[in-house]
Amino acid sequence: MNDRAKAGSPVEHYVNPAPFDPHRIERMTPEMERYYMAPQWRLVWWKFRRHRLAVASGLVLLVMYVSILVSEVLAPYNLHSRHMGFIYAPPQSLHLFHDGRFVGPFVYGFESRLNMETLKREYTPDPKRIQRVRFFCQGDEYRFWGFFTGRFHLICAAEGGTLFLLGTDRLGRDMLSRILYGARISLTVGLFGISISFLLGITIGGLAGYYGGWVDNLIQRFIEVVRSFPEIPLWLALSAILPVTWSPLLVYFGITIILGLLDWPGLARAVRSKLLALREEDFTTAAQLMGASPGRIIARHLLPSFASHLIASATLSIPSMILGETALSFLGLGLRPPITSWGVLLNEAQNINVVAIYPWLMLPVLPVILVVLAFNFLGDGLRDAADPYK
Repeated sequence: MNDRAKAGSPVEHYVNPAPFDPHRIERMTPEMERYYMAPQWRLVWWKFRRHRLAVASGLVLLVMYVSILVSEVLAPYNLHSRHMGFIYAPPQSLHLFHDGRFVGPFVYGFESRLNMETLKREYTPDPKRIQRVRFFCQGDEYRFWGFFTGRFHLICAAEGGTLFLLGTDRLGRDMLSRILYGARISLTVGLFGISISFLLGITIGGLAGYYGGWVDNLIQRFIEVVRSFPEIPLWLALSAILPVTWSPLLVYFGITIILGLLDWPGLARAVRSKLLALREEDFTTAAQLMGASPGRIIARHLLPSFASHLIASATLSIPSMILGETALSFLGLGLRPPITSWGVLLNEAQNINVVAIYPWLMLPVLPVILVVLAFNFLGDGLRDAADPYK
């Protein structure tokens, strides 16, 4: 402490002589202004793109869903093309070099023989038969989405050669082509199923949360009855009652409706709990005093308040529907040939002896695992980004 402080002299300090302006605000930097003035959807996007695993999963799903639009073009062969000389052929390896020389993408042709002791077809790559892969080529004829005929493919086998990158099945059909065609069914089942589930869940849960009272009690007891049934046995029972005379298209929509009808109770409860809290907010009371109908209040004011939560719920519900269709088709109670899905393809791999001898028949399980993981990671990212202010 200095001598002036000891002597009791006043401490010097600075006072701004400029007059006080109550309307003056602190100047914001461009970064601060960009953040504080951004709409909520942009804040959600900024936070979501920092979740790199979720962004990568979203890109994977985007590529897979875009691919189903052109499955016929991407597949090397037609869905029903059979190669009777190559039944249960193993996957052909793709090569770029032969004897140290760059050739380009090619496969070695197969030499096949029937083993009379095991009665098994044995395939041996022949290094002398180099079959170059063709790109943007004319191949098997197909009906694009069932509307018009085409023969254009992204990749094709060499003239007079074969291209079985994932092997063939018991009828000599290319597994890669069947997996690409099956993606169209397996991936869209989840989208149609979630549409039905969301329609029921949002409507029923919205009524329970907005009105409360006896309406809420009645709906909650009904949800408890639905959830009391074991899920898988109920799937099996409802799938078994589908008439065998139905066309494959009707069976597809029947399975989709079943999956949607059994998935809505969880969403309905989530919507109900959110609406019970939001209906007490001031903006809800203001809308009621202005004469807004209950339907308008729910659709225009309450649901948008937690739309991000609904999006995250959708991304987490679609995988369960894809797994449900796969499980039913695997057990023979879902989709049936000639419709092709990943579950239908796995149905042919039920025999453990077949799987042990021809393990490539289990390859359709890989896209199922990939899609389920991608949806879960995407859902985690959306759930974290749903509240950008945390």
